[in-house]
Amino acid sequence: MNNELALNPNKVVCYLGKPCKEFTKADIIKFITENQIQMVNFMYPAADGRLKTLNFVINNLAYLDAILTCGERVDGSSLFPFIEAGSSDLYVLPRFSTAFLDPFAEIPTLSMLCSYFNKDGEPLESSPENTLRKACKAFNNVTGMQFQAMGELEYYVIAPDDEMFAATDQKGYHESAPYAKFNEFRTQCMAYIAQAGGQIKYGHSEVGNFTIDGMIYEQNEIEFLPVNAEDAADQLMVAKWIIRNLAYQHGYDITFAPKITAGKAGSGLHVHMRIMKDGQNQMLENGVLSSTARRAIAGMMELAPSITAFGNTNPTSYFRLVPHQEAPTNICWGDRNRSVLVRVPLGWAAKSDMCRIANPLESASNYDTSQKQTVEMRSPDGSADIYQLIAGLAVACRYGFELDNALEIAEKTYVNVNIHQKEHEDKLKGLAQLPDSCEASADCLERQRKVFEAYNVFSPAMIDGIIKKLRSYNDKTLRSEVEGNQEEMLKLVTRYFHCG
Repeated sequence: MNNELALNPNKVVCYLGKPCKEFTKADIIKFITENQIQMVNFMYPAADGRLKTLNFVINNLAYLDAILTCGERVDGSSLFPFIEAGSSDLYVLPRFSTAFLDPFAEIPTLSMLCSYFNKDGEPLESSPENTLRKACKAFNNVTGMQFQAMGELEYYVIAPDDEMFAATDQKGYHESAPYAKFNEFRTQCMAYIAQAGGQIKYGHSEVGNFTIDGMIYEQNEIEFLPVNAEDAADQLMVAKWIIRNLAYQHGYDITFAPKITAGKAGSGLHVHMRIMKDGQNQMLENGVLSSTARRAIAGMMELAPSITAFGNTNPTSYFRLVPHQEAPTNICWGDRNRSVLVRVPLGWAAKSDMCRIANPLESASNYDTSQKQTVEMRSPDGSADIYQLIAGLAVACRYGFELDNALEIAEKTYVNVNIHQKEHEDKLKGLAQLPDSCEASADCLERQRKVFEAYNVFSPAMIDGIIKKLRSYNDKTLRSEVEGNQEEMLKLVTRYFHCG
């Protein structure tokens, strides 16, 4: 058995004995017929960032073949604001590689994510998954390399406070039970996500924990492994769906909201990226950050103001992006530095064999740790449109290869200090700032839209729709108006509590 199949938690992969990327229609029919599967679910993202579901009872083999081959019609005007009711019919077609057993269904059910097609049977230009596909294709065409990504999914679990083994306020990072109350819930989520095909790196409790009105709010994180960017977006979408459903079963509430209350940690959706060629990571060169990585970072530095339009999509997003906290506010990058926008995390570049040092009985490992190096964009949060966000990052990284002065931009925006400390005020003043509202973010996207529209990645209609939505919040001065007003802040949080 190859390494991809050994210990694989996806029951469809194990049963068929092949990687999910090799699934065919015949494989899906075989699994359904031999495992007494009675229903099929089609799932697909809409403009609100949530997965939608269409249920099918399997009437007979001919009907199963028909829905797998032809898909089904859906009302596009109810899913996307850019589609008119007068010509709203769309097709959704399942992608067999995404098949997984629904862990919540009482009736045995196989679920698959779908792609959208228009009336002419062509991929829908402005659909989420097609926008990301086009972004990855353009990246490959320009650079000859592949764009990979993975997300750090942060969320709060909310339940009545039992007042036993109270956690230390804002000190929940990697806490163990019984001080962390929802570790078991998180590991259940991780098991279900893995069974649905999610490539998980690890999970842990996060910094945020506090109580309000007898309710405990505990922050957790599930982080993924880097995979092709299209798969990364699919996995994050399914993960959010699983976390919410399992919370509902337990009687918990869940929020991915970027901010809940002043002075407490907000929830981000940090995205790590790496660039691959012939199966090899291109982020390091002779043990240091490569020119390839620096060009990608330069592109993100240039387009950072407009990336917030995809990654920070409601007014509470900008209550998280405030100075003197771990969320970034300035456009800069650095090594192992959590005050910057793009961080180069610790990358196992040391020459020592740490495994052998910790375990003297081990022989030399000779492990290629260069494969682990990524760079991390820290501004996005749980309100993000996941497909648009990762597509926007792919565009930005590609753009870095199209800039003649990319390496100069990277040099000018590099910092190696905590820019929020008073002694580094001069450095801070020289850095551009991220937008401070949805309206400001919309203005930035308007100015830089041509880069995102290049190669037909983002359609003009999609960009128009994003700008219109952001400006509709009318929040240009909201952050300063609400500052210090806890009651108004809670009203905003309640309004956008179940974002994304």
